[in-house]
Amino acid sequence: MTVRSLQAHELATRCDPASLALDGGPGGAAAALPQAIVGQGRARAAVEFGLAMRHAGYHLYVMGPPGSGKRSLVRRSIAARLSQDGLRRSDWVYVNHFETPHRPIALQLAAGQGAQLRADMRALVDELRSTIPAAFESEEYAAELERLNTEFKVRAEHALLEVSAQAQQHGLVMIRTPVGFTFAPQKGSEVMSPQDFEALPQEERERLQKAVAQLQDKLVHVLRESMRLRKEHADRLRTLNRGTTQLAVDHALDDIKARYADLPGVCAYLEAVRASVIDNAEAFRGHEDADANVQAAQHNELARYEVNLVVDAGGSDGTPIVDADMPTLQNLVGRVDHVAHFGMLVTDFRHIKGGLLHRANGGYLLVDAIKLLTQPYAWPALKRALLGHEIRIESMAEMFGMVSTVQLEPEPIPLDVKVVLFGERAICQLLQAHDPEFDELFRVIADLDDDLPRDAGTQRALALTLAGQMCEAALLPPTGAALAALIDHGARRSGDATRLSGNVRTLLDIAHEADHLARSAMHSRVEAADVTAAIAARRERAGRVDERVRQAMLRDILSIATAGERVGQVNGLAAYEAGGESFGAPSRISATTRLGHGQVVDIQRETRLAGPVHAKGVLILSSFLAARFSRFQPHSIIGSLVFEQTYGLVEGDSASLAELVALMSSIGDVPVRQCLAVTGSVDQFGQVQAVGAVNEKLEGFFDLCVARGLDGTHGAIVPHSNAAMLMLRDDLVQAVAAGRFAVYAVRTVDEALELLTGLPAGDAALPRDDTVNGRIAKRLREYAELLTGTRRFRHRGPSRAGRTRMAAAGGEA
Repeated sequence: MTVRSLQAHELATRCDPASLALDGGPGGAAAALPQAIVGQGRARAAVEFGLAMRHAGYHLYVMGPPGSGKRSLVRRSIAARLSQDGLRRSDWVYVNHFETPHRPIALQLAAGQGAQLRADMRALVDELRSTIPAAFESEEYAAELERLNTEFKVRAEHALLEVSAQAQQHGLVMIRTPVGFTFAPQKGSEVMSPQDFEALPQEERERLQKAVAQLQDKLVHVLRESMRLRKEHADRLRTLNRGTTQLAVDHALDDIKARYADLPGVCAYLEAVRASVIDNAEAFRGHEDADANVQAAQHNELARYEVNLVVDAGGSDGTPIVDADMPTLQNLVGRVDHVAHFGMLVTDFRHIKGGLLHRANGGYLLVDAIKLLTQPYAWPALKRALLGHEIRIESMAEMFGMVSTVQLEPEPIPLDVKVVLFGERAICQLLQAHDPEFDELFRVIADLDDDLPRDAGTQRALALTLAGQMCEAALLPPTGAALAALIDHGARRSGDATRLSGNVRTLLDIAHEADHLARSAMHSRVEAADVTAAIAARRERAGRVDERVRQAMLRDILSIATAGERVGQVNGLAAYEAGGESFGAPSRISATTRLGHGQVVDIQRETRLAGPVHAKGVLILSSFLAARFSRFQPHSIIGSLVFEQTYGLVEGDSASLAELVALMSSIGDVPVRQCLAVTGSVDQFGQVQAVGAVNEKLEGFFDLCVARGLDGTHGAIVPHSNAAMLMLRDDLVQAVAAGRFAVYAVRTVDEALELLTGLPAGDAALPRDDTVNGRIAKRLREYAELLTGTRRFRHRGPSRAGRTRMAAAGGEA
């Protein structure tokens, strides 16, 4: 079989700047266009559906890779919906509940009316503080008060005068003392002395004593009647004061009430205000010469008529989209503050503070899932609010019984909000698996693609978006070639030349860095060279580990051969990330085999330096060997595989092709060319499968070969299914075009064997020395015969090829 090396034009698919059709002005025509989210049709449809669905439980979880534009997609979808349907939001205020002050009342008003009600109530209080005292100082009030007082005085004194007259008829006089009234015998115009009273006849004394007893009973009755008259007088005074206050209140309050006639809740509150003001008119009759304590008490009395505006939809809280930067429990549902007063913490309805749910009520709340879940009790509080369709202000101290003082219980506010959670796919999966209420609330999942199809329309849309956002950020306008370079880098980051990375933010970051370089070079526009330099600078900043690893290889601290031949040794290719960039490096994979019972020992796994996917790859290649060569005989080998000089975890199956070639080389004693490196996974049938990070892997081996000097024999082997994905660097492409480096695409392990050994793969059913499979089959048949006893053991030295290599190395043949 013949394996074709890939041509230079097959190693990278470059974007043609002319295909972007960007022209016009300094920023190009794209600068004036709205920057829509590129691609993501499935996610956009899901977001639009979730926003349009008004039934309960259809909140959204938007997930995707960082920088893919999740928030921008949601914000643009919300803006489009608002431009079509608009949004009617409400103001919410808390007011005093005059009968139960610890349970403030929540009132809903149209946007802007909350602030107006607050201003109206402040104006009402100010007006009443002048009109009520004026009403009590009016002549009408003074005259009526004088009439009531005179009437009470006359009625009370008239009854006493009657008792006094009756006392005189009996020869007694009624005397007023500091402790009340008493009766004494009268002699002429003076009170009879005790001596004169004793001198009176017995019959007269008894008559006077009897009269005193009767008059005292009469006096008690009169005094009781006087108390009734006093109470009646107080009631009449109270009625007078209430009437006087009501005249002042009605005039001012009726005007306010007319403005809110269509709001029954507000009208009911204003009626409660009317009754409270009438009952507490004295609070409005303050005196300027009162001391500070009295004035403070009067101020607190008047504070009950204030309005606490917690949601100002017509003002500061007017935006319908609220970003929850710090979604703590109190920030979500609100809180009740306390103030120190005479050494105690006190509060009232004025200290209720609204939360993010209050501000977003009637609109949209955008929350980062990680931030929400890492805040204590925030996630349960949000679920309670969404399930109960109301915002109930809760205090953590009250929830856990940490306070014993009386706490406010604000009336819950009805909740109508669309919540959008942003997070990783893993977070969504955890919530779906472990929180049954999650699926009940977040029924719409919008999943943004990691990458996008690379067609002409997507490339142009991405170029428009990049150019528009560069203009919006006041960057230098890009040339078409600069935008094409950014698009090429987007394809490279996706790992597939036929796709574009969905992480637009990284491309914008590169555009900012390219703008800096362009300004430093006094360019008037961002050019392709600026973009290329910015990309190279990013890799240079992150390339410390890559440089140290390559230096170790050049000094043979890490032994990687790039010339000659070795039995059981293959240059595999690995990739790793550092500083946000991906790098590749070759890794020496070695294998040894001997007579045994069909076991392949994965040294990495035995030492717990391999992950499960790598272990799976080793088991697959073991199965392939047994199925190909030992279907009708014992699989009589023990093999061992290892990544030499690796001291960390090895994971993935992309080296399974290299491991299989190393094993087959060791079994058949076939040397492998070290000028080639290989990557790819295999299945149980020997088919080579695609792997990831193929660009970085090839470039890592290429850089090592360049450092040692390219001689035209160096190259790399990749799976054929990866060929269309290649997006290699320009210097590697140029080296291939010049014939100094080669890239081969293989479909099967046999094709890789022929490239790496220089021998035909051959038929595994024909044991012979001139093919790789034939040598392996021959050796395994010998092992099987030895194991079953049909062949006697004898010492076998190295093969002729092995003796030749030993002699060349200075050993004994």
